[in-house]
Amino acid sequence: MNTQPTPPGPAPAPPCWGEHPTSRTPGWAYTDGEVYRQELERFFYRGHWCYVGLECEVPEAGDFKRTVVGERSVVMVRDADGEVRVVENRCAHRGVAFCRERHGRVKSFVCPYHQWNYNLKGELTGLPFRRGLKQDGQVLGGMPADFKLGDHGLTALRVARRGGAVFASFDAGVEPFEDFLGPEVLSYYDRVFHGRPLELLGYSRQRIPANWKLMQENIKDPYHPGLLHTWFVTFGLWRADQKSRMVTDRHHRHACMASRRNDGGAAEVTQGVGSFRAGMQLKDPRLLDVVPEDWWAGHTVVMMTLFPSVIIQQQVNSLSTRHLQPVAPGEFDFVWTHFGFADDSAEMKQRRLRQANLFGPAGYVSADDGEVIEFVQQAFSANPGARTVSELDGRGVGGTEHMVTETLIRGMYGYWREVMEK
Repeated sequence: MNTQPTPPGPAPAPPCWGEHPTSRTPGWAYTDGEVYRQELERFFYRGHWCYVGLECEVPEAGDFKRTVVGERSVVMVRDADGEVRVVENRCAHRGVAFCRERHGRVKSFVCPYHQWNYNLKGELTGLPFRRGLKQDGQVLGGMPADFKLGDHGLTALRVARRGGAVFASFDAGVEPFEDFLGPEVLSYYDRVFHGRPLELLGYSRQRIPANWKLMQENIKDPYHPGLLHTWFVTFGLWRADQKSRMVTDRHHRHACMASRRNDGGAAEVTQGVGSFRAGMQLKDPRLLDVVPEDWWAGHTVVMMTLFPSVIIQQQVNSLSTRHLQPVAPGEFDFVWTHFGFADDSAEMKQRRLRQANLFGPAGYVSADDGEVIEFVQQAFSANPGARTVSELDGRGVGGTEHMVTETLIRGMYGYWREVMEK
């Protein structure tokens, strides 16, 4: 099987960053086509693990899920031995994206163009007229004598499985997954994926007309939730007067925002905040029927961003992964996979599903994020020479014990620039 990593391309030559390069991001970082192409090569196809799904999405042999790494279509499949494999959705013959369904169960993969057949490990097992066609005492056509099935399997990605989640990489030399996360972030990852079997609850998906990094920023930004989101500031789900912790790995590419909800209501942090609604009440209080779980360890919310491809959300009892799928410099698909634990009670399962209404494309909270980053993209598309200013709490990077900061955004762009300028 082909497991060769993509060869590196030339480094881009972007305009000068100017002063304060980690806290003042230039608009062309979100709009430039060549920068975007280099991001795909350097972050999605080399040196990084990318999220592809949950093991519970492919529970039986032959179960598959079609998804992407960067822009490349891939298939996650469980083989006959129970192993989870990830292969590129590209026939080795003429390059056809052979898998057309998002989910299903198969015994093998057959390319519709010329019927090349692959087993669940991605190995080529047969093809029509390999030995030619016998006609009138002659053998017509056929593959060369030195043609070997074993040389023409599907491109296999490296796979990492931990706690029920699956990550993959085109880079055969990528570091171990645990080293990629680092100990600071790994402990928060294991808090969610702590060994209990997972149960798939459903999906939602949307296409957002904005650069993919803007959503990574958004979930590395504790400054905005208590200002933008009426639900958060009014009902105490996330606001600046809560005990909070911001955590990052040593490279500052991944991050965790952890906090504890309070009772909400009017307070010093709501003064002058236009999104706060003092008289707002729920017609169905079950939407905020929060039941603490033992594994929370005190945090009612942890939003984890694993660069470049996924956000792992625990917002009270709601659990989901949010997969970033780049489409163009100013466009990405955002795929939510809602899940729980297989041993959840029926009541907890319904609670998780109800609370999921806060999130997703039309969520009471998340709809705000998709809209506001579109506004950012519109502005920088018109003026790519403009810059952001992410200097709340200074210009340094690192963890904090409060949420009045933009340190995680600065850290991410420090890492982004380091990789892009190699």
